[in-house]
Amino acid sequence: MTIVLTPAGDFDVKVRDGLWMTDAEAERVTGWALKPEGMCRAELCVPMPASAVRGCEVDVEAFWTKLGGPVATSEARDVWVLGAPAQERNAALEGLQAPDFTLPDIDGTPRSLSQLRGKKVFLATWASW
Repeated sequence: MTIVLTPAGDFDVKVRDGLWMTDAEAERVTGWALKPEGMCRAELCVPMPASAVRGCEVDVEAFWTKLGGPVATSEARDVWVLGAPAQERNAALEGLQAPDFTLPDIDGTPRSLSQLRGKKVFLATWASW
């Protein structure tokens, strides 16, 4: 099994030859469904080159790159990351609203940023690197 990390969540999937997976797995991971006109979500369809579709299998790496999303993989190719496309990241920044996350407070109680919506919040971060 391979782990695929996306903005929507983490998925354990069976892949081959890179990031080729069944159309059902591709839809579960990306939210886009394979149709004759390409990969589709609601009314929006992205045409796929013939080299990225084989029967009921999709090269998700090629599809995600076509969407403009960054793709990264571990050296062993057992973990893949499909990052949000630039236009989605830019739209989120334009809204000036931080994405929701949950972390434990000093007492170990999980707290979500969404619990504080409408209140002023000072958020300080730090990294050792």
